[in-house]
Amino acid sequence: MHTSKALGALTVALLLSTAGVQAAEYFNRIASFAVALNNPDVEPGSTENSSEIITGTEDGNTLIYSNALLGGIGFVDITDAAAPKAGGFVPLDGSPTSVAVIGSKALVTVDTTEDFTAPTGYLAIVDLATKAVDLTCDLGGQPDAVAKNHDSKIIAISMENQRDEDVNDGAIPQLPGGNITFFDVAEGGSVDCATMRVTDLTGVADIAGEDAEPEYTDFNGANELAVTLQENNHIVILNGVTGEIINDFSAGSVTLENIDATEDGRLSFSETQTDRLREPDAIQWLDDDRVVIANEGDWNGGSRGFTIFNKDGTLLYESGPSLEYEAARLGHYPEGRSDAKGIEPEGMEVGTFGDTKFIFVNQERSSLVGIYKDTGAAPEYWQSVPSGLGPEGALAIPSRNLYVTANETDLSVDGLAGAHVMIFELQDVEQPNYPQIISDLDENNLPIGWAALSGAVGDAEKPGILYAVSDSAFTEAAIYEIDATAKPARIDKKTVVTRGGEPAQKLDLEGITLDGEGGFWLASEGDTAVLTPHALFHVNADGEIEDEIAFPSSLLAGETRSGSEGIAAIGTGDDLTLWIAIQREWKDDEKGFVKLVSYKPASEEWAAVRYPLEAAPEGGWVGLSEITIHGDYAYIVERDNQIAEKAGLKAIYRVPVAELAGAELGGELPVVTKELVRDLIPDLASNNGYVVDKVESFAIDSTGKGFVITDNDGVDDSSGETFFWSIDLE
Repeated sequence: MHTSKALGALTVALLLSTAGVQAAEYFNRIASFAVALNNPDVEPGSTENSSEIITGTEDGNTLIYSNALLGGIGFVDITDAAAPKAGGFVPLDGSPTSVAVIGSKALVTVDTTEDFTAPTGYLAIVDLATKAVDLTCDLGGQPDAVAKNHDSKIIAISMENQRDEDVNDGAIPQLPGGNITFFDVAEGGSVDCATMRVTDLTGVADIAGEDAEPEYTDFNGANELAVTLQENNHIVILNGVTGEIINDFSAGSVTLENIDATEDGRLSFSETQTDRLREPDAIQWLDDDRVVIANEGDWNGGSRGFTIFNKDGTLLYESGPSLEYEAARLGHYPEGRSDAKGIEPEGMEVGTFGDTKFIFVNQERSSLVGIYKDTGAAPEYWQSVPSGLGPEGALAIPSRNLYVTANETDLSVDGLAGAHVMIFELQDVEQPNYPQIISDLDENNLPIGWAALSGAVGDAEKPGILYAVSDSAFTEAAIYEIDATAKPARIDKKTVVTRGGEPAQKLDLEGITLDGEGGFWLASEGDTAVLTPHALFHVNADGEIEDEIAFPSSLLAGETRSGSEGIAAIGTGDDLTLWIAIQREWKDDEKGFVKLVSYKPASEEWAAVRYPLEAAPEGGWVGLSEITIHGDYAYIVERDNQIAEKAGLKAIYRVPVAELAGAELGGELPVVTKELVRDLIPDLASNNGYVVDKVESFAIDSTGKGFVITDNDGVDDSSGETFFWSIDLE
């Protein structure tokens, strides 16, 4: 068993293992498919959609995913993997839980349970050509996952007979217990229901042994079946031909040190969880002797990583919190899940591409896939790729150099992103397309945690050096120093904003600019409802607040929640003037116009001009996200609040500085003119996911190069993806 000290050293080694490596092959996302496209009769955003478990036809040209929310299976044509097409939808009676393909048939497990104490379900055999159900076999319980053996002559179904989480806080035992159900499969994929045989798992596990709850299954080349009993924290190895139990062992526990275990709005990797049960979800064979498990947790555990065992139960490798550290470095750590199960590793796949065997670990809450190379000993961390919202299903297609994820989370009913299938290709490149920004380790060899970058400014003298702030996603507002000369850009310093020596409270920072004296002016978007003021803050280089400037009553008379969304400076010393972009119309604004507000610290004078907005989309709004002044122009980010296929406006405009001649607040304000500098939607679409909604930062460095950064909302109802790229202004 690894000790906690060894785990810490191992984690640091993993984080540093790829530094300076010049590799030839990385996975890059090449396409995304919105699963709603397979259900054109369903009004987008009217109901939740999903893609959960995914598989493919034997030629690798068609993907098939389970959609329990709409009660069917969806097909995706990936003949051209970079341009997936809707392939249709087959409705089924019940909720599909898993799908496998053998020959010309899709074998689908379907849950029809209405009463947890009397679970029901069936196996459906769907003809791929006609998309008709050929046959159904009653399973006598509630199925979860289905797996096929190496020559496609046997399938195994984990009959979970899951518990009711509303009873006794979800504690087990809750009978009936589950089992493993086998069927023989004829050539082409047909199944004879009469071949069904059942292996009872009662009494196998140490935890609630009378209520076995099998989750994932996988066959090795020797027809041995590995099964996780997630809630029981147990692993069972069976003979797939006879159904006999060969071996079983506890998944055990791990002590996690230097993790964030408290939901407090801070990214602080300083806590410990002792003897945390692994409670694995997915399981995969690495070869005929080793299995790897994803330790999501469910009832009473979740150890946030993955583990490799020999099939005899010998522990071979424990990842500890290293997956979480990588997520934190990429801005994907879900702080809101700190007190639960963190990133929640769930789905998993193993695939051999050429001579390299990769381990793919899908992380439900960080929406990342951690990719490792199997070395036969400790795996080598290779990269992480972004995967929409809540990736669970995983499929490697080595014959086409593809890896595919099915993202089960759908937030379209809330106006956010829907569920997607995402396709990645192993490519011969110098470095992966993602991440585009990453943090360094701190003085304790722990990640500099970050997310929700909401405003930025370039250093006045150092090319490629930027400073950014985070918004109210965290209770500790911070200033991040970014080295944009590196690729990916690197966050190498984090400075917490303080008041009286303590982290400042009630800040929602949305803008930052230089004060000309080594410090910064910060703009905070107020919200009277939660006692957060609309204000400007002057901080020194150490982040200490030296002055706080509240908005004047003449401005606050028309206030709304949508306040400051950027700040920029013109001049120096007594001639310094700050310009603040107000995001949306306030109560005293004419529809379609917002204010650019100025404040002169030396004289304490306030003034404003009006900025004309583009037309708002139906059901949405348009507003400002940033203001940056360089040379003769003020550059302004204007965007709608729409996402994915609904996104219509993400752009940079510019206004002549000569027109920034503000009038007195409360009176008639002059209107500035604007011209389009760059449409940012093609830039966002080039990432081959869906178009994100929040372009929040635009900074210009000392050489005149522009840098664009998106805000990932602190991974709250977000994929966590942060995009960072440069543009030339001339």
